[in-house]
Amino acid sequence: MTLSAINLDDVRAAVDAALDTLNVSLRKVNHEIWSNPELAYQEHRAHDTICDFLEQQGFTVTRHAYGLETSFEALSGSGGRLINFNAEYDALPGIGHACGHNLIATSSIAAFLALSFALKKFNIPGRTQLLGTPAEENGGGKARLIDAGAYKNVDISLMAHSGPKKLFPDQEAAEGIAGTLMNARKKIHCEFTGKSAHAGGNPWDGVNALDALVAAYNNVAVLRQQLLPEQRIHCAFMDTPKVANVIPAYTKAFWQVRSPSLKGLNSLVAKVRNCIDAGALATGCEVHIEEEELYTDVRLNDTLCERYQIHMGGYGRKVLKRHEKVLTASSDIGNVSYVTPTLHTMFGIPTPEHVFPHHPAFAAAAGTDEAHTEAVVVGKSLALIGWEMVADDTLFNTARQQWQDEIARDD
Repeated sequence: MTLSAINLDDVRAAVDAALDTLNVSLRKVNHEIWSNPELAYQEHRAHDTICDFLEQQGFTVTRHAYGLETSFEALSGSGGRLINFNAEYDALPGIGHACGHNLIATSSIAAFLALSFALKKFNIPGRTQLLGTPAEENGGGKARLIDAGAYKNVDISLMAHSGPKKLFPDQEAAEGIAGTLMNARKKIHCEFTGKSAHAGGNPWDGVNALDALVAAYNNVAVLRQQLLPEQRIHCAFMDTPKVANVIPAYTKAFWQVRSPSLKGLNSLVAKVRNCIDAGALATGCEVHIEEEELYTDVRLNDTLCERYQIHMGGYGRKVLKRHEKVLTASSDIGNVSYVTPTLHTMFGIPTPEHVFPHHPAFAAAAGTDEAHTEAVVVGKSLALIGWEMVADDTLFNTARQQWQDEIARDD
């Protein structure tokens, strides 16, 4: 069958039929992941659950892919462009799937299955990739997968993240946002080394590493007065004194620094480093600083956002094309958006009022049948975008050009 003879309504009908048939099985996979939350790089049960399910559907799966124990890769189709879907499934300490990664996995699995079946049914060239991407919350799984070559041949990357139906106070009446700006983020680890002494007997002989850490913290607190509204700095003290009568010789902390653009992040990180160095200088301590786990900002793609808005509208969901306010969270999907045109949409699920991700009540909402239904609808819409990116040269080339222009833009 030629592409010109294939009507998009026929593709949508094929997508709907495929996922309606598999919906009960998809719900079991979703529930298994949600019921057994696992932390970054420990998602063994989720990994095995998804891989077993895909193999039962006849797909060949590479387990423990790209050198990561809890990553996997499933590929289907031949020739044509490669459409990637990203499945996240890590949870948060103590509050389980309070970021709804079980729903991310569900929507991406659904999209992969639907697009794979559609390409096969209509016999057109095109390839799909479902990539298991562990450790989004902490650990930067996608960044490591990029380094390992997992996205090397990907033409378009698609995924969706759940959230409350109203993300922003000024948001119009809509059930999701196709394009949401997110902060770039980097971690800064620091260790202060001083000299021990008896705090009562000869404190003058000591060099106080706690003073260095507190001074650095206060320096950053002063810096906050000059932050842009969307910028964020968070700190955790990892190693501090356990007794009060000894001048401490060692302390350790780390900061997370966030800014709406990579350029802004680099500038802010330099200022935070100065604050840390100043704490060491003021107290006479030595300091060791390490930067790690860069999450870039997300580069939005208007074509992909528009197609998602249209397809979700076809399923009766009103979705905003984009929102110009920065969602001050961060994700390693931003790193992917610097490698290939990417869609990282936010879709709404029923939640109690004023409940957002990283709250126990959101974890409960992410496990409901209603949330699962939304994830499957989102998966159908992602599959239809994937179809268009394979079958429509004009749409694909437009998305690709927009991505190139966005990457070249200096923030």
